Amino acid sequence: FGGKSVLFLVDGERLAGETMDNIDFNRLNLDNVGQVEVVKGASSALYGANAVGGVVNLITHESKEPWRINLNSRYRSLGNEWRSGADLNFHSGKWTSNTNFQYNTSETVKLTDAFDAESNLQNLYGGRTFNIKERLSFQPSNALRLTARGGYFNRTSTRINYDDHYIDYTAGLRGVWNIGVGKTLELSYSYDQYDKQRYVNDRRTHDHDYSNRQHIAHALYTQFFGNNALTAGADYMNDYLLTYQFVSGETHSQSSVDAFVQFDYNPLSWLNIVASVREDYFSESKNNSVTARLATMFKFNRFSVRANYAGGFRAPTLKEMYMNFDMAGIQMIYGNPNLKPEKSHNFNLALEHNGQIRNSIFAGSYSMNAMGYFNWYDSRITTTDYPGDSTNEPGAIYCNEDGVKVAGIDISARYRLQMGLGMTLNYNYLHTMGRTVDSQFSNPRPHSMTWRLDYERRLCSAYKFYAGISGRYLAKPESKYDTDNAYSVWKFTLQQEIWRGINVNFIIDNLLNYRPKVYYWNSLPTLGRTWSIGVSLDIDTMFR
Repeated sequence: FGGKSVLFLVDGERLAGETMDNIDFNRLNLDNVGQVEVVKGASSALYGANAVGGVVNLITHESKEPWRINLNSRYRSLGNEWRSGADLNFHSGKWTSNTNFQYNTSETVKLTDAFDAESNLQNLYGGRTFNIKERLSFQPSNALRLTARGGYFNRTSTRINYDDHYIDYTAGLRGVWNIGVGKTLELSYSYDQYDKQRYVNDRRTHDHDYSNRQHIAHALYTQFFGNNALTAGADYMNDYLLTYQFVSGETHSQSSVDAFVQFDYNPLSWLNIVASVREDYFSESKNNSVTARLATMFKFNRFSVRANYAGGFRAPTLKEMYMNFDMAGIQMIYGNPNLKPEKSHNFNLALEHNGQIRNSIFAGSYSMNAMGYFNWYDSRITTTDYPGDSTNEPGAIYCNEDGVKVAGIDISARYRLQMGLGMTLNYNYLHTMGRTVDSQFSNPRPHSMTWRLDYERRLCSAYKFYAGISGRYLAKPESKYDTDNAYSVWKFTLQQEIWRGINVNFIIDNLLNYRPKVYYWNSLPTLGRTWSIGVSLDIDTMFR
């Protein structure tokens, strides 16, 4: 569906700003991530707008040790990239502090020359990135926990004749109160401001090239009734946007409010039913949307059967409603304030099985999953030709189209032997009906596969290693923007703990030395085989 239809969260909070139809992925510092949640399919009944195609939530790791310090550095041959960071955790009594710092530098990588008429991506521009985050928690009693967080992000992309600066400020407060047995109330506020600035010869081209600010207030109440649970919540968000793509000097803002409720019903040990409903309202577009979810799970022995319906929606953005942009003299692009929200309906049926093999050289645990799904994606927001009128010249204008229907099968299998050997295989078949979601940013491929074979073993108290071969296969896409054939890429990973808290990692990426014939926004940005080496020091483990 494209990046705008996948909702990315950090500790359940939204991120402001967009770049190439996605959030700025450079902001996602994975050094202190303890868990990644991935929800496939429409999920707006619980997560709200933009959860049309799925949700990815990065959850920060929090240590309860008195202190924990990690220092790390990595060199990558592609672009002579250096990434160094530190993660500091301190816990004393009622207070817990986590500070994370990361600094990256890289050089520009020339993928192809300017005379390559087929490629629309010639360079991977280098630059530097600075990212610092602080998370401070205070727990005055067992019933109350307060958390404050703040962060600063600064990225400079060095181009040929100019530099682009990306700056983000984020802050938030959260309180979780255990009101009584099985009753919890959570209140939070978050602020996020993402700015883009362009410098030519060290001088700003505009006072503000781009600024997106979001204020979000959130309330969540949970109550358990034996094995059953009721969840109810509400959100308010104010979204402000200033961009060079509006008429000069214009700004726009929009407020949205929502309320949702979910009930998790477990009448029998082998039966689970979850029902959710949500309504959202957007002030500027005057759109409201009701989404729902109904999921059931049946368990017997080591088998589970899941059946699920979920709705999703994405309201038109301020840019899509009010854009008035001269795209480098090529054409004008106009917004449309009459756009309707995108909507999706997701149906899936899954069979899961897990088990163990005992008393054999193949002793270990395994899991298998097969899921069939169908997505009906309606009122997709895209652009179409605009003939012009008495005040506007011809160009392109945002509009709603009929959308696309997508069906497919997901199959995954995992096997982990007690001796340390592990195997993972995932396969997906995708079939699109009607219009295909084809663009230079999102190119559907009918077949894709990922796999991993790894081995982990501790040879002595001072040495432990992990070695793995992994890869992915992508079939030829169905997009008119992609002239590539099918291809596969492989990676070798070696991780070693050579002494207490001292870890050395080595990676060879793109083992088969694959290079695309044509470079475009969605192709693999590589010049062939690359390698990287990194060192990670757990200071607390070294001196424990």
